[in-house]
Formats: sequence, C-alpha cells, structure tokens
Amino acid sequence: MKKMLQFFSGTVAVMLLSLAAISQTVMSGKVRDSKDGSPVSGVTVTAKGTKVSTQTSNDGTYKITAPAGATTLVFTSVGFARQEQTINGASVDVSFVSSSQQLNDVVVVGYGSVKKKDLTGSVSTVSSKDFNKGVFASPEQLIAGKAAGVSVISNGGGPGTGSSIRIRGGASLNASNNPLIVIDGVPVDVEGGVKGAPSFLSTINPNDIESFNILKDASSTAIYGSRASNGVILITTKKGKKGKPVFNFSTIASASKLVKKAAVLTADELRALTTANPDGKAFIPFLGTANTDWQDQIYRNAFGTDNNFSVSGALGNMPYRASVGYYAQDGIQKNNSLKRTAASLNLSPHFLNDHLRVDINLKGSNSNSDYAPDGLVSNALSFNPTQPIYSGNSRYGGYYQYLQDNTFTGLRNGAPNNPVGLLNQNSHTAVSQRSIGNALIDYKFHFLPDLHATLNVGYDISKGTENYYSSDSAVNSYKFSGSVSPIDGKFHGGNLSKGHETSANKLLEFYLTYGKDLKEINSRIDVVGGYAFQNFVKTVYNYRSYYLDGTPKGTGAQPAFPYDKPENTLISYYGRLNYAYKGRYLLTGTIRTDASSRFPTNNRYGVFPSGAIAWKVKEESFLKNSTVLSDLKVRIAYGITGQQDGLANYSSVINYFLTDVSSQYQFGNSFYRGYTLGGYNTNIKWEQTGTSNAGIDFGFLNNRITGSIDVYLKKTADLLNQVDIAGGTNPANKYVSNVGLMENKGIELNINTQVIRKTDMTLDFGFNVAYNKNKIKKLTFVSDPTNPGNKYNPDGTSLPGTGATLFINSVNQLRGSFYVYQQVYDAAGKPIEDMFVDRNRDGVINDKDLYQYKNADPVVFMGFNSNFSYKKWNAGFVMRASIGNYMYNNGDANNGRTSSIFTNNNTVLRNGTPNVLYTNFKGTSDRYFLSDYYVQNASFLKMDIINIGYALGKVFNGKANLHVNANLQNVFTITKYTGIDPEINSGVDNNFYARPRILSLGFNLGF
Repeated sequence: MKKMLQFFSGTVAVMLLSLAAISQTVMSGKVRDSKDGSPVSGVTVTAKGTKVSTQTSNDGTYKITAPAGATTLVFTSVGFARQEQTINGASVDVSFVSSSQQLNDVVVVGYGSVKKKDLTGSVSTVSSKDFNKGVFASPEQLIAGKAAGVSVISNGGGPGTGSSIRIRGGASLNASNNPLIVIDGVPVDVEGGVKGAPSFLSTINPNDIESFNILKDASSTAIYGSRASNGVILITTKKGKKGKPVFNFSTIASASKLVKKAAVLTADELRALTTANPDGKAFIPFLGTANTDWQDQIYRNAFGTDNNFSVSGALGNMPYRASVGYYAQDGIQKNNSLKRTAASLNLSPHFLNDHLRVDINLKGSNSNSDYAPDGLVSNALSFNPTQPIYSGNSRYGGYYQYLQDNTFTGLRNGAPNNPVGLLNQNSHTAVSQRSIGNALIDYKFHFLPDLHATLNVGYDISKGTENYYSSDSAVNSYKFSGSVSPIDGKFHGGNLSKGHETSANKLLEFYLTYGKDLKEINSRIDVVGGYAFQNFVKTVYNYRSYYLDGTPKGTGAQPAFPYDKPENTLISYYGRLNYAYKGRYLLTGTIRTDASSRFPTNNRYGVFPSGAIAWKVKEESFLKNSTVLSDLKVRIAYGITGQQDGLANYSSVINYFLTDVSSQYQFGNSFYRGYTLGGYNTNIKWEQTGTSNAGIDFGFLNNRITGSIDVYLKKTADLLNQVDIAGGTNPANKYVSNVGLMENKGIELNINTQVIRKTDMTLDFGFNVAYNKNKIKKLTFVSDPTNPGNKYNPDGTSLPGTGATLFINSVNQLRGSFYVYQQVYDAAGKPIEDMFVDRNRDGVINDKDLYQYKNADPVVFMGFNSNFSYKKWNAGFVMRASIGNYMYNNGDANNGRTSSIFTNNNTVLRNGTPNVLYTNFKGTSDRYFLSDYYVQNASFLKMDIINIGYALGKVFNGKANLHVNANLQNVFTITKYTGIDPEINSGVDNNFYARPRILSLGFNLGF
C-alpha cells in the first residue's frame, strides 16, 4: 500500500510539472538603444506580476521563461525609461529610450533630485548617451553645442587646453564669469588651477562622466547662493549597479593635422616687396636665397591614443564601479604633448534594510605635459623666410640668427628669434596630480522614513610642478643682462628654473531632507535644509633660478619670500521647499545665506532667495486626453544670486607686501627689505544678480517632439568694477568697488525630434538657439557724461601702439565693445592710411573720435545634432553656429604694415602678412592699431563632428560584444573672417594655437 501511494504521488507530481512546463513560455529578444542602435547590456527583464527575471547580456540579448498567465515583459535599467511589451509570440525586441528623452527622467539638482516633469526652473540635461563623440582631453567638450544658452569655446588647439564656458553670457565685468562646477557633490574651485595642469577640467577623465545637469535660472541655482550668478554645472560620474560584473574596454587611435596656416608672405613675395618698396632698399642686403616656411618647421601631424577599462557590478549590497584610463596626445606644435593616467572608484553600499546608504567617489589623475616655448608662433610668423634654418657656424646652436657684436647678447635688438632654435634649445615640462573624492552618507530614520539626514565630506587636492630649461647657447639666455657673476667675473648662460604649487579644497556639509505625500489635501511637500563649510588653500612656492652650470642668478632673481599661502573660507546655510498641489500646480522656494572671508565683517553675509511656480497644463481635464499634445508646462521664476569668485582674497583688509630684493634700504653696510602698503576697500560687498525667467516645456505626438522656450532678464547690481580713487585716500590709485549695474536679456529655444522610431531604425534631430544681449547701465559712483568708460585689453593681449587699449566698458553699451577709430575708404573701397572719421566734427582726429564698435560676444549662437541608426549601423553629426561676434585681426594689424617688416633702424627684416600688399600701410601712427578696419565679422558655421559606427556583435566565441566607430572633428568652418579661426573667446586673434582636424578610429569591447 505504501509503495502504491508513493507511485501515485510521484505520478501526480510529474503530471503537474509537465502541465506547468507546457503552460510556460520561453521568450527571447534583443534590447537596443534607440539613439544609435547599439546593444544595451545589464537591462533587467521581468515577467510582469511575477518574480521571474533575467538580464540582457553584453550583446543586448536575453532569454526568459515566462510563467503561465504572464502577458507582459517589463524592461528596466538605470538611464533608460521603464518599458513594457506585450508577449505576442516567442520573440520580443525592444528599442530602449534613454531617460533623458523622457519626462519621468530624474534630474539632479542642488542637494537632491527631481523628476523632469516637476521642475520649476530652467535646467538642461546632457547624459552620456547624448555626449559628443570623438577625442576629448577635457570633459566640457562633451556638451559643446548640446544645450541652449550654454557656450563652450576651447581656448586653443593644444592637448588638454581648457575652455571658456558661459551660461547666458555671464553676469560680471571684473569678477569671474565662469559657472560654478560641482562634481559628485563637491563644488570645485574653477579659478584655482595649479602649475603644470593644462586646464582646470583636463585632469578629469571624460569617460568617467555619466551626465551634465546645467542649472541656468535663479530658481535652480539660488541653492548655491554666492557662486551661482553665472549658472551651475552639476557633473555626475558613472556608478555601479546591481547585477553580474560588466567589463568594458575602449580604445581610440587618432591623427591630427593643421587645418589652416596663418597667412604670411612667401619668400618670393618678401623679396619682391623689399626690392620694390622705397622703404625696403636698405634691407636688400638682408635678403637670402632660401625659401623657408617657418610654420612648416613648428607644426607637425600628431598622433594620440585614449584607452579606458572599467568594471561594474555588485558585491552583495554594495554596487561598485572601478575604472582606469590612459590618454596620450601629441600637439600639432612640436615639443607639445599631454599624457594622463586617471583612475576612479565608486562604492555604493547600503545597510540596515536600505535605511543607511553610502556613496563613496574617488577620482585621481597624473598628468605629464610638454609645452612649446613662449613666442613660438609669433616668431614663426615674423622670421625672415628668405634665410635658412641653419647658419653654418656653431654660435647659438648653429641656428641662423640676427647678430650684432656690440650688444650684450650678441644679437640684434628687437629681432625675432629663429623658431626652430627656440624649439630645440628650450624645454618646458610639467607634472600635475589631482584627486577629488567624497563620502555621502544618507540615513533614513527608522521612526520617520520620510526624513533623511545626509552628511557629505569631500576634498579636491592637487599639486603641480613646472621645470624650465634653456641651453647655454639658446638666444633667450645666451648673455642676458646680469649674467656676469660677481664671484668669478665669467659669462654664464642657459637657464634652470622651476615652479611648484599645491591646492587643497575641503568640504563639509550636513543637510536634512523631508518628503511627504499629504493625501488629505492632495499635496506633496519636499523640504531641504542644511549647512556647508568649504575652505580653499593654495600654496605657491618660489624658487631661485640658476644658470645651466648651476651658478645662482643675480640678486634680482632671488625670491622675496619662499612661499605664499592665500586662503579663503565660505560658510553657508540653505533651505528649499517644493510644494505640489494635485500634481500639477508646483511651487519652489529657496534661500541661502553665505559668509565669505573675502569680504569685510560688515558685509560678510549675503542672502540669496528665489521663488518659482509652474503649472502642468497638460494635466488639466481639457487637455489630458489630447493625443497631439503630450506635455505642456508653464514656468515662472525670480531669484537673486551672488558673486565673489575672481575677487582677491584679501582686498578688503590692509595688506603689507615685502619688497623685492632689488628694492632695499641701506643702513650702514647692511641692506634691508621694506614693506609696501597695498590698496584695499573696507566697504566691498557681494555682487548680486536678480534673474527673472519664464519658460514653457512642451511635447507633441507622444513626446516624439519635445522642447522648451525660455525668456530671461538678468540684472547685476553692486557690480564689481575698478574705479579711480581720490589721491591720498588709499595707497592705490584704483581699486575694485561696488558701483556698477548691468543687464542681460535673452531667449532660448530647444527642440528634440524623433523622426523615425522603429525597432531596427531610428532618426533623431536636435536643435537649440539662444539670443543674448547685455547692456551696461552704470559704472561710476557719480554719472560723468565726459567719461567714455573703462578701457582695457584682455589678459595676455597688448597692442604695439603706445598705451593703446582695444576694448571699453561704457554705460548704455555692450560689455567689452571695441573702442576704435572709424576708417575712411577711397572710391575703390581701399582703406586710406591714417584717415579716420571726425566723429565729433571738431576738425581734429584724437581720442575724442574713438567710438564703441561691435563686440566679441555673439548675439545668437546655435547647435544642431542628429543621430541615425539602422540595424547595426549608426551615424551622427554636431554643428554649431555663432552670429554677431567680431574679431580683431591682430596678425594683419601688427604684421600687415611695412614699418613692422622694415624695422629697427634698418637693421632687421621681418616677414609680414599679404594684407600689406593690399593696403601698403606703413603703420607708424599710434592710431593705426585702433582702426575698425581690423575688426572683422567672425560669425561662423562649424561642422564640429561627424561620426559613424558599426556593431560587429559577438566576438571571442560569443563572450564579448564589439562596436567600431570612426569620428572626424573640426570638419569645416564657413566664415567671412580672414584669420585662422573665427572662434577665439578674447576677441583678439593674437598668435592663436590653431585647432587641429582630428580623425579617430575607436573600438569598444563589452564582456
């Protein structure tokens, strides 16, 4: 009987299992990214209503056994929108849409996150799926042209060269116009780079970045208070996620070349000009028989590589991600390169049933740079092309130079230096290290789970060392003044010198967050309140310089003190309230109080409030069922933000400076240094910007067309501006004070369209355009109609004319207008030398006839991008346009005159530009350099990037997935500007390091 029961129960079990197997459905398929058709790994696939799930493999494929009754598969992954597909057959393929395209996307904002559909401020998000593709040493180039109102202009074509980032045009004159940048919750010091680092952000590996969230209006930025007037960029790096380990290796090989050389006279053109021009007769003996293209001697085709390896996954309750990258790039200028090794680690463990979460982020890099010598480009453009590279003798390393025996150096005064000699006889190397890290600890209270306490402890430390070497036969250190040793009376040449800096940024923050659905009144509230302490210390070490044989240089080269250690501290209190009624009426209120050590005690604290409202019109009953309109939200915001960056640390207190060793007082037989009193302003206070913003977010056709329109008005009061001081009232004759008023106004439009959205084909277009115009309203304490304004030249720019300044800030004019004379032209349209319009009609041409003409900032700038995918292929492009920006062509102004070519009392023959053949200008007048003839329209259309890729699929016996891509950067430029590049942030084309064209081939291997 017992055996019969066992047989019967076994038979029933087998029958039940057989029935279950018959009722189960085995499903398979592939998940692709809707952006480019590439496979998406690590996607969780769940049979809806059950606990049965699996994950996609490296090639995006999956297989799942769906139990009886399951009718839907759910696809979820970080960075993508949740998607459900009905089970209809044995195969389900999915085109996965990036969450950046969805209104349910969670957007990172200051001290928290919010769903995109619930934003009340103006925020642009660019995720890794939308980044520019190509070779980038510095991460900000990933978003160039991608966000409306955000301008990213590289400062040159050198490896690791940084960029000028402007959000809505900037808001200041003398303070910084850089946005605040926050990396994984650590606000970093944009102004505080160290020696040796090519740029502030180039120490960060772009491959570790997950997203940029750009906060543009006061509602979204005011939580950062005193540093938010120019906008805020929140950079979030990649994190680990639960699942089996995912490995990724990518490599890119690139080749770079010079696109366009600066226009200079050929050797034959210089010979012809010298023999034909009356002023050139005395220079005929300096003509040689060579045909040397000096630009060919300093430029080269350059090669580079970018390699990255990462692993991510989870160990129990601890998601992790680790990465290492190696980037090496030669510059198109010889003796210029960057090599960077970077590593990152993210650990995100959670404990106590998810009540305690820890997010640890560590990033470090080591950069080695070689820089071409200063003055390389200017010497290559001006050195005589009729002379050879080598002289045939051993002096100055055998390089041809202009010699003169009666000078201390043996060189002709004022003569350019042989650029090949500069390259080969000088060395400028640098090493820099940087580490950024933080631990963010979030505790959800057991007795009140809606309340979170968060502690954020972080740091940003860096150090850099530069070393300079010059051969004892190099022209720049051969026998310069002071090289006679007081010890042995011998000549000493060459140079050995160094510089070293360290920087330490420490952060401590604690804040509480509380979120609660109040169902009784159909509302939700989210509250944040916190405290922040941040300290910045920079140490600048000073070293004595030596001759090449180790002999110390003269007393004038001895530093006055061994090091300087500037420091500033910021203490803050902040709070924010988000309130939603019925899920469609939204209110945000923010306030922050900052105290900065840069300001005097009476003005140390600044209060920065903001408020915003939003109405989700689409949620109203009269639109809720619309099939055409899928989203409509109206936003209005106003707030006040502050500014302190760019202000000296101790400008509000009395400063005493130790005099240089060359300025000493003699008492008996001894010499002593003294102290000088520096200028100060005990009443300086916060610069404040009030911003009004109104915006509309929209979506059509199930959000296949999405976008936003924003209009804004920014008014900066208490503008930090340099003003004259009455004699005897201060040690300085000028200081920075709060006297100005400036406004920016503009409009932004952003549109993204999904033209084709099929399983095996997608086509997306993105377009953004921004109009921005500024006007200065006040510059001085007392209005003075006779004062034209504050004249200046950009940093690093000087004009040959005596006291010539090119730019001016004037009341009721654009910031940074060119301040020039109006050129007069003949009937044929050629400029007439030294003839300008007498604008005030007084019969005299003088500085009263200077006028504000055009501006270096564009009035309109645009971005275009597209991505297309078909099965395993993907392609795309990125274009940018700038309208209304002008450029001063300093190449033509300085070298396009015969007085520059035939110079130095008939002793030096220099090269010039072809423009001299057209104008035949001598250029001897100081007014010459301030002619508006040299201010040229620099509007442009650029094709920045074209890319194409192919997914090869499984390789290595199905263990890995391979994707191949090719990119071309700096494809073409359409412009009327005659110089080498119309996009130079300063507005002055002055020996600019040309941006190269880059062709790259990359491989991405996932396993």
